[in-house]
Order: sequence, then C-alpha cells, then structure tokens
Amino acid sequence: MTSPMIIDTYSIFKFEHDAITNGQVWRIFTGNFLHTNAWHLTMNLAGLWVIVLLHELHYKRHTPKLALLFISLCIFEGVGLYIFYPELKSYVGLSGVLHGLFTFGAIMDIRKGLFSGYLLLLGVIAKVAYEQYFGASNGMTELINARVATESHLVGVIAGLICALFWSFVAYRFRYRK
Repeated sequence: MTSPMIIDTYSIFKFEHDAITNGQVWRIFTGNFLHTNAWHLTMNLAGLWVIVLLHELHYKRHTPKLALLFISLCIFEGVGLYIFYPELKSYVGLSGVLHGLFTFGAIMDIRKGLFSGYLLLLGVIAKVAYEQYFGASNGMTELINARVATESHLVGVIAGLICALFWSFVAYRFRYRK
C-alpha cells in the first residue's frame, strides 16, 4: 500500500525573493496568507477583526471595495518587499497588510472629519518608526518563532497611504464629474 503524496504548500506559497526572481510571482501575493505557527495566525486574524470593526463605517455595505483594497494591499506589500528589501529572502504573515489596512482606515476617518483618525495615523507612524529604529520585541519574536519582519510594517503603512490617496482621488473624480 502506498501513502498519498504530501504537498508542501508552505514552501510553494511563501514569499521567497529568489523564487520570485525566477518567475514564481504568485509568491508576492500568497506569502501574506501563510504563518509561522498558530499564534502568528491567531494574532493576525484577531488584528484583522479589530481593524475591520474599528473602521466599520468605511466597509459596511462595501464588501467588494474592502476585498479589492485587501487584494491591492497584499500585492503592494509583496512588490514593496521585493523591490525595496531584496535582503529579506523569506516572509510570511499578514501584519504588513494589516498595517496598510489600519493606515487606510485612519485616513478615511480623517476624510470623514473624525479627530480620532489623526491619533490613529500618528500612532501607527510612531509604532513603525520605533520598530525601524529599535526592532520588534523579543517576546513577539519568541511567540511567532521567527524574526518579526518590521520592514513589512513600513511597507504596509506606505501601501495604505497610497491606497487611501488613490481611493480619495477616484472618489473625488466620480463625485465632481461634469
């Protein structure tokens, strides 16, 4: 009796710089959905849930737009890491995309006239600046059993800013079209 063939999806779908260079471009997108362990996945899913609830007013009744934003952030994240951080050979996780989603929501809050948007935007920028200078906490590194790719957080914030500016431009054009 032969055993069924087991496919190692982790090694096929994780963000891996050299594999992308060799034509496996799907990894730019799919690496965001893999995680190092159950804690890593649980924290990222909890973060997604909190962010969507925090900015619910922007996503309620706009599920297709949220899906398009999410896909865009995944692609920007992978492309940004690939281009600007070639020394980052491997990456998995959703945290960069979550930072982008959080940034996008903060800017949409600001556009709606909510003062809290300024606080949220300042907070995420301060957090990422701190991480760029000091790195991630040792506790988080131990919990996810990997180095925290703080580069992904910076790329995520920039991707969120780009998406918010583009979204705002498109919304303005449609609103004031002559």
